[in-house]
Amino acid sequence: MTAENEREIYHKLEAMKEIRNKTITLERMKRSILNEVRSGDQEGRCLAQYKREMELLQQEKMSHVEELRQIHADINAMETVIKQTEESMTRKLSNASRLHEDYRPLKAEVDLLRRQCLGLERLPDLHEEEGSPITPDRFPALPSGAAAPAPRALGGFLPPAAPRKPPPPPPAFRQQPPPMKSCLSCHQQIHRNAPICPLCKAKSRSRNPKKPKKK
Repeated sequence: MTAENEREIYHKLEAMKEIRNKTITLERMKRSILNEVRSGDQEGRCLAQYKREMELLQQEKMSHVEELRQIHADINAMETVIKQTEESMTRKLSNASRLHEDYRPLKAEVDLLRRQCLGLERLPDLHEEEGSPITPDRFPALPSGAAAPAPRALGGFLPPAAPRKPPPPPPAFRQQPPPMKSCLSCHQQIHRNAPICPLCKAKSRSRNPKKPKKK
């Protein structure tokens, strides 16, 4: 074998060694590329899922924002309703108190008429009615010492008046004196129809004697 052949064989061996090393490196790079591509594709699929999830989160966020806006609107509406209800409650209770101020003396008057005129019991108070929502302390009581109003005429019917003092007895009956005439003898007053004067025993004669009837 000549030296030239040896050099050629040596160069081939060196080339084979280099090719082998580079082929190994190439295979490593190829595997790395394939792994990176596979990983990249996997990350791409994950990225698509993440973006989809982000879109869902954004939609949920907007829905929550709308819910919060609706909740705030409901709170404002409820505050308005509460305020209106409080005003209505105050107005109705004030009307009830004002009506009760008129109801109380009228009921006292009706109770007085029932007792004095018909001998009936009083009507039940508002808190004594069956199923009444009114409690005894709902309305303020009458001040101590307050007198009930005087009864008025109801439908032309008046309670009996208070008994009056009996009128004084009539004067004693004074009998009229009998008709009298003067006695012609003693001139004393005697009964007009007396035939004889009881004083002088003179026979009494009438000043206007009856004329005898003509036959």
